[in-house]
Amino acid sequence: MPTDKPVSLKNLTLLGKENLPANGGYLILPSRLSYPQLRHLESLLEGHDIVYLLEQGAALPPEMKAHVEKEGAHALVIPPDLTDAHAYRKALAGELEKGAIIIYLPAEAATAHAPLTTVPGARLEFLLKAACPVLPVFVQPRIDLTLSIESQPDESDAFMAIGPLISGDDITLAAYQQALFLLTEKAFNHLPALEMHLAYALLKGLKLHGTSNQVVDGKDDNCRSYDKVLAASIALSKVIKAETNKKRVGIILPPGLGGLIANVAVLLAGKIPVNLNFTAGRTSVEYAIKAADLDRFITADIFVRKMQSFPWPPMKQLMLIERILPKIKVQIVLWLALSKVLPASVLATVLGVPKKGGSEEAILLFTSGSSGNPKGVALTHRNVMANVIQFSSRLGMKSNDSILGSLPLFHSFGCTVTLWYPIISGLNLVTYPSPLETKKLGELIEKYRVTLMIATPTFLRGYLRGVNRESLASLKMVVTGAEKLPPTVSSAFEQRFDKKVFEGYGLTETSPVSNVNLPDPVPLGNETSGHVWIPNHRPGSVGHVIPGLAVRITHPETNEPQSLHSSGMIWFKGANVFDGYLQDPKRTAEVIDADGWFRTGDIGRVDMDGFLYIEGRLSRFSKIGGEMVPHETVEEALIKAMGLENESSRKIAVVGIPDVERGEALILLTAIPGGPEHQEILDLRYRLLEKGMPPLWIPKKMIRVADIPILSSGKLDVQSCEKIAKGGA
Repeated sequence: MPTDKPVSLKNLTLLGKENLPANGGYLILPSRLSYPQLRHLESLLEGHDIVYLLEQGAALPPEMKAHVEKEGAHALVIPPDLTDAHAYRKALAGELEKGAIIIYLPAEAATAHAPLTTVPGARLEFLLKAACPVLPVFVQPRIDLTLSIESQPDESDAFMAIGPLISGDDITLAAYQQALFLLTEKAFNHLPALEMHLAYALLKGLKLHGTSNQVVDGKDDNCRSYDKVLAASIALSKVIKAETNKKRVGIILPPGLGGLIANVAVLLAGKIPVNLNFTAGRTSVEYAIKAADLDRFITADIFVRKMQSFPWPPMKQLMLIERILPKIKVQIVLWLALSKVLPASVLATVLGVPKKGGSEEAILLFTSGSSGNPKGVALTHRNVMANVIQFSSRLGMKSNDSILGSLPLFHSFGCTVTLWYPIISGLNLVTYPSPLETKKLGELIEKYRVTLMIATPTFLRGYLRGVNRESLASLKMVVTGAEKLPPTVSSAFEQRFDKKVFEGYGLTETSPVSNVNLPDPVPLGNETSGHVWIPNHRPGSVGHVIPGLAVRITHPETNEPQSLHSSGMIWFKGANVFDGYLQDPKRTAEVIDADGWFRTGDIGRVDMDGFLYIEGRLSRFSKIGGEMVPHETVEEALIKAMGLENESSRKIAVVGIPDVERGEALILLTAIPGGPEHQEILDLRYRLLEKGMPPLWIPKKMIRVADIPILSSGKLDVQSCEKIAKGGA
């Protein structure tokens, strides 16, 4: 929740005014700046001598250019090659000694939606070489972060957040980036849509996009416009209300029309949906049911018969959706007519749907258990609304775009990105119950002209087997997450389908999206036009951090702060970060500090252009002889050494087990048939040593398995791998 009181000016929400120094003698370095925002900034600096800093030939907005060139204005011009740091430093020093305030004017830039900054990293690094005090100023146009269900702001409306002065040894690019991250988090927290109740947002979305967008159930090609989804959900919500007094309702359904209606209906009933992982083991499921305190479960008769190994509750607790909906057809028709007549606000009042949700629990998810028992992640309305805004602002999809929804609804990506996001933002949704049936998915993508596909590397491998190139022709964007994207999978997919794969990153605890690579922007002009071009993806990274999310890096063991550019533990802070694990204060305290920072458990760094690199999960590192050894890096080397680059499925996994002599030892699990394991690991050892791999990083033993254990989300099942390794050691 925001604690800083903003100052409202015409077309500007100002934060951090108290950080403006009383005296001059510093450089203002904004993340971006339009002419109206420059005028606001000048009004705050009234009484001071202002000097403009710009680059020779920089493309400035016409009004700003005229303003700088007016009589009496004082400007310093930097040569375009940015090489003579001494001359630049000397020019600024002369002005700063006089007590002037220097304002850098960024050139117009080609960039994606809602960037952290429109100034390239190399340029920022040069500007900071003045070694003078720097005032970071973050500017964010409100239109970039406004949902279609909201009133649209004026294009000049913006947030401006001013940070504390950076001086002395702290004048580094990493420190400046850190300041911008903190300022974007502060500004984002003041968005009014964050207080919206998820059910109210869905109601508004289904109404607004009622006849222009639809959901397609790929299982039987049943198409339902959003207004009919709303009517069915309202009618079902009445049944749910009458069935249980518990605050949460379980949902055991795959992606599809039924799963969508069930989730919306639970929220409209004033309840909290809990999509249960029907692929998890009995113990995990029973734990989740007990922890969530569930006594009613929405599912389907055919699903009950199909999933016979699932620990089904008594039949009296099951609400079979395909039996209920036909019985309430009359009510659905009535609600369809009523929902078309009544405004969203009135309809919400009639249904008892609150307009504000804030920090109340909205949905409950359980972690996949890839490295421990499932944890209940209670996401608030604020968390979910934040992530919908963040993801929507980065992707910039249009109302005629379609998203493929095949990830499980109990998967955080499947929940936020393929349930709430398309409804609220107004996209068509094409669903299918399994992400593994890639041939069928390819047919659906081709038939319904799907433009956005969310997948995991494991599922992408399936498209390389038996899916025609033409089937995926309509895709504008392929985004992958949940596990590291192997370069071999990325290049093979691009070669086969002529579609670049963009890696993203997120965790259930961040609702889930935190980063995403996206297609590069179209340049605004040629090389000599003076416009700036900001890259939007970088191979090997997981992309830029989403708007409103702050990141910091600390030492993995001591938690001491480190430079963003050095490798260490990744922490996040923002409106999309959860408040804590369900009924588990101990584990919550382990990952959330007193200031609200969330410890991800992943090791990584940020580069000079703001791209985040994930170097491995801490649980996927082994400390051997005092050295941190990343399992994923070892796996990449093994894939090359074993000639597995073109394999369409995961064939190896590296895990660590306790070792008396060195703390831990690496074990290689392989699903590749072969000769004696002892001889093969020796051969591999020699090959890896020749490639320069440190001896400590080479697995000491190989264990053959039929298949490498994989979770339903596509992630490596670390727990199962460790059990196999310990059992065979």
